[in-house]
Amino acid sequence: MEWLQNYNPLGNVWLSTTLAAVPVVILLALIAIFEVRIHRAALIGLASALGVALLAYRMPPGAALATAIYGAAYGLFPIGWIILNLIFLYHLTVKKGLFSVLRSSLAGLAPDPRIQVILIAFSFGAFFEGAAGFGTPVAVTAAILIQLGFKPLLASGLSLIANTAPVAFGALGTPIIALNKVTGLGEQTLGAMVGRQLPFFSVIIPFWVVCAFAGFRGMLGVWPAAFVAGLSFAIPQFLVSNYHGPWLVDIIASLCSIIALLLLLRVWRPKDIWKHDQTETPKPATEGDRATSGLVVQAWVPWVLLTLLVFLWGLPKFKTFLDSVSIFKFEVPHLHKLVFRMPPVVPKQTPEEAVYALAWLSATGTGILVSTIIAGLVMRFSPRELLRAYGETIYRVRFSLVTIAAMLSLGYVTKYSGTDATLGLALAKTGKLYPFFGTLLGWLGVALTGSDTASNVLFGSLQRITAEQTGINPVLMCAANSSGGVMGKMVDAQSIVVASTATGYYGREGEILRFVFLHSLVLAALVGVLVLLQCYVPPFTKMAIPFGSP
Repeated sequence: MEWLQNYNPLGNVWLSTTLAAVPVVILLALIAIFEVRIHRAALIGLASALGVALLAYRMPPGAALATAIYGAAYGLFPIGWIILNLIFLYHLTVKKGLFSVLRSSLAGLAPDPRIQVILIAFSFGAFFEGAAGFGTPVAVTAAILIQLGFKPLLASGLSLIANTAPVAFGALGTPIIALNKVTGLGEQTLGAMVGRQLPFFSVIIPFWVVCAFAGFRGMLGVWPAAFVAGLSFAIPQFLVSNYHGPWLVDIIASLCSIIALLLLLRVWRPKDIWKHDQTETPKPATEGDRATSGLVVQAWVPWVLLTLLVFLWGLPKFKTFLDSVSIFKFEVPHLHKLVFRMPPVVPKQTPEEAVYALAWLSATGTGILVSTIIAGLVMRFSPRELLRAYGETIYRVRFSLVTIAAMLSLGYVTKYSGTDATLGLALAKTGKLYPFFGTLLGWLGVALTGSDTASNVLFGSLQRITAEQTGINPVLMCAANSSGGVMGKMVDAQSIVVASTATGYYGREGEILRFVFLHSLVLAALVGVLVLLQCYVPPFTKMAIPFGSP
């Protein structure tokens, strides 16, 4: 049964927009205000989204049910698959006592926790964002930070704040590639425009994340490290995105940032070295751990393997080869090409595809699992011990998997029912201020879906249509959707669950949301101001000239 989306089901724009916001408001209120356990809040939010879709938007029950199942399946695989196997690796290293050795090694490289935040959460996290994305950087960096002595709330919140500027070029440029598909604008053109927006924030974020941890005065003590890490990331980010393409931006920029920061630490250290409070510091490594370089090497092996295999799994040719021998695709019954997006969200009536791809071998989580098994054998776990540890890991993350499935299910229901488009159209009717609010539309899209890629697919076409109707450069606004979206990454429930799971802080997600929310909103607003300047105010307007134009 075909069904056409209606973006004003109540016949009043304000009432329809208010109704469309109900599931999001309920979800955030349950998490942040009423402190309901997040898996329960996610299920209640999903139920409210289904209620709005069925009762107000008149979505066919079969399509609504299919949408919810489709979203849950995507939440479990590939996203839940990544989380499960990362926590499995972390669990093994803790069982062997190697994480404490890794902590001592990192503390030697960067003894001050303010610099550890920059090196691990920003620079190292950006590499994992570029190679894999989809929650990988937050899970890895949060787990490392907590073992370095950071409290769970700080480890979670700081990892989320740091994982912003690299997101638009994450997973080898996937968000930009997706934006190209829905807008018809060139990948390099879009990537170049994003590369003229985000480098400003790549310089700012290291300072920002240290301020969130140590305050303004604490940040001043390590400003050279923040400056070097940010600038050595921003310059390659601009150059690669504008003169090569969106695919390797994060990989190259993050490696430059890591190398530059480590070189700086060879000739400079903060005047006053900060230490964690004793109550925050985990048990120190043993003397034997410190004495033997072999143990240090052994402690690094799992993470080096993880880095290499995640990078390998992300290479397009290798990924294509694995897909050719393993991928299974299913057209979702009662949904595939039966729901139609309507103008003005799209230029003409367009059927929504709903194809679930079970890319079990090429999935990033599979690469993580392979690296974990190899690392486990190197750490001398027997196959039986590995199986037992895997079972323990599944039990540990069971509620996280339920939450991620429910969150993605909610996001898919809002997409296929059209409630997301109702919210987007409301922001699109802001006249001359549209460059600012259009940027916030990208933020809203990521906050709802948990993915810059999904937000670009969701609102990319709307951004182009609205920009052309209002006489604004469509390349600028489509890029702004992605650039603004990165700041929503820290408040989406999926990322918060990943962080809470990695730090053992599950059940306290409301605290994490309250910690990061204002940072997210202010940074998104600053991106909006930059886009507004690029639209109207010289010399910023020169930055908005499409790539390749005279």
